[in-house]
Amino acid sequence: MNTDSIGTPEQLRDPDYTPPLHKAVPLGIQHVLAMFVSNVTPAIIVAGAAGFGFGSNSPDFPELLYLIQMSMLFAGIATLFQTLGVGPVGARLPIVQGTSFAFIPIMIPLVAGKGVDGLGALFGGILIGGLFHAALGTVIGKIRFALPPLVTGLVVTMIGLALVKVGIQYAAGGVPKIGTPEYGSLHSWSAALVVVFVTLGFKFFAKGMLSVSAVLIGILAGYLFALLTGMLSFASISGSWNNAAAFALPQPFKYGFEFSLAAVVGFCLMAFVSAVETVGDVSGITKGGAGREATDKEIAGATFADGFGSAVAGIFGGLPNTSFSQNVGLIAMTGIMSRHVVTIGALFLILCGLVPKVGGVIRTVPIEVLGGGVIVMFGMVVAAGISMLSDVDWNKRNMVIFAIALSVGLGLQLEPGAVQHLPDTLRILMTSGLLPAALIAIVLNLVLPEPLSDEATEEISGGLAHTDMPAK
Repeated sequence: MNTDSIGTPEQLRDPDYTPPLHKAVPLGIQHVLAMFVSNVTPAIIVAGAAGFGFGSNSPDFPELLYLIQMSMLFAGIATLFQTLGVGPVGARLPIVQGTSFAFIPIMIPLVAGKGVDGLGALFGGILIGGLFHAALGTVIGKIRFALPPLVTGLVVTMIGLALVKVGIQYAAGGVPKIGTPEYGSLHSWSAALVVVFVTLGFKFFAKGMLSVSAVLIGILAGYLFALLTGMLSFASISGSWNNAAAFALPQPFKYGFEFSLAAVVGFCLMAFVSAVETVGDVSGITKGGAGREATDKEIAGATFADGFGSAVAGIFGGLPNTSFSQNVGLIAMTGIMSRHVVTIGALFLILCGLVPKVGGVIRTVPIEVLGGGVIVMFGMVVAAGISMLSDVDWNKRNMVIFAIALSVGLGLQLEPGAVQHLPDTLRILMTSGLLPAALIAIVLNLVLPEPLSDEATEEISGGLAHTDMPAK
């Protein structure tokens, strides 16, 4: 993007600079397009896990629309907390907030098959966990030592691994079709593959806005494919549009408030991970956009906004928010540091959140098409985790910590019946896979000496540490 007509180099590095409005508006909408699909996807996944019907004639359809609506509305509100600030809340930087994927492995067991009845405990946990998350802003600088790249990289990788199954299920036809002849059909997979290939094409062979919005363009291409092949009809589109209101305000405690120990513990523990992710994003924005390190005040303010935004969202039926890394990359690419550009994007998100018909249109996207986009997004989460792990000093001690945490976490997620005799709260936390892996990695990293002896590592690894095969 040519930035010569937007401002001087000094102005572009200034968060308080406002570009000309005719330039600022499309730049703000560009930020929304970069995160839009990722922002609404968690709401659709949680709704599917709860057992909500996805058809416009389903009795649960209004609940699904409401979750999508709140995802957009409170992503915008949380972004305003970051860009404009309220007292100590907010970094006053161009940070885009959105619904977090990190909490999905915690949310799915809480709502699985419970319908609306499971949402009271879910949003109670989001509210309390958000307040705890905000409180971390006072100490975030002091607890970073307990979350080195070994821990954070493992957790992000585990988040992606916990979600890739969802992507495959969606691409094959969705959870309701599992076990039916339609599940895994060529028709279902063809729609998902159209999304994947179009996304790859635009990501690597296009430039500028087209490259940034590759996932969105891929889903639009899959949507068109579904329409042309009979997977989607105009009747279903008009039905979703007509059954959605033109304007609606959020309702406080719409699903009640229920205290669930599993939900509270799960969200509070994940708050640590989300807080550290936000610290990384703030640092990435200041380095990429302004060429400097983030200040302690900016990091604390961003963490306050992260948690406070999630807590407010929980009151009205919104899911937890966090800073969106793809928008950090967008700032580095454009070189435009203006927080007011992102504020314009936030206002656009709020407008969409107040118009349920937008959610009605989103819901007409076939689950197979969404699956193609989810495969790309969740795969990128795994890749991001592996990228973080590349910063780890892979000595024998760290290899053992990673091996044990990954084995236990992933193993419990794949075989939840192994802990079926635990109390319900502990069972839900353990079978998420994510929390036991994170807890094991944090504890072992704090208590194991550095470095571990070669003899101990060889004993654990069965002598595979030095298996140099002779040349034939």
